[in-house]
Amino acid sequence: MDKSKIINQKSARGFTLAEILLVVAIIAMVAGLGGSYGVGTYRRLQVEKTARQLLVTATYARIMAIEQQRPYELQLAAGNRGFLLATTEMNPETGATERIIVRDYYCRPVEFEGDIKFEDVKLELMTGESADAADMEEKVVFLPNGTAESAILQLGDGRSHYTLAVVAATGKSTLYDGTAKDVDTVSVDLDIQ
Repeated sequence: MDKSKIINQKSARGFTLAEILLVVAIIAMVAGLGGSYGVGTYRRLQVEKTARQLLVTATYARIMAIEQQRPYELQLAAGNRGFLLATTEMNPETGATERIIVRDYYCRPVEFEGDIKFEDVKLELMTGESADAADMEEKVVFLPNGTAESAILQLGDGRSHYTLAVVAATGKSTLYDGTAKDVDTVSVDLDIQ
């Protein structure tokens, strides 16, 4: 037999079944690790998206309260399943003041997805008294003069946490990555700023 034919026969033999199964097993393990990482990242991004919606709604409430010269309420939905923005408006037909839920291009009610919920809620009334969430309707009121009720709202899914702090004196809202215990205070010294 010719030496060139022997070399060609050896190089054309292919892979064994064991080699193919080993490669498939390695690919499956890598895909499994990547998949679980992707699911965790997706859940974290879901919490972040919802927290940013909360920040935008609170900022919009302050702006609209000043612009429209009437209070706007950032209200936590019953059952800890979301939040919405509400205000009062005069009905031109009846002349009575009615409570309406704000739905426009910039703001709409938000319903939480998955395991997201308000994990910690600390509200302070305009009188300066702290209020237990069980004793009152859970809402943050933004007034026409630019002030608001002081509030700390922690949002999360058990693993990822974001905290919204509303400063009473200015009505401004700030979003923090972390739990409510990471937020030092919601008061502000106006002389410093």
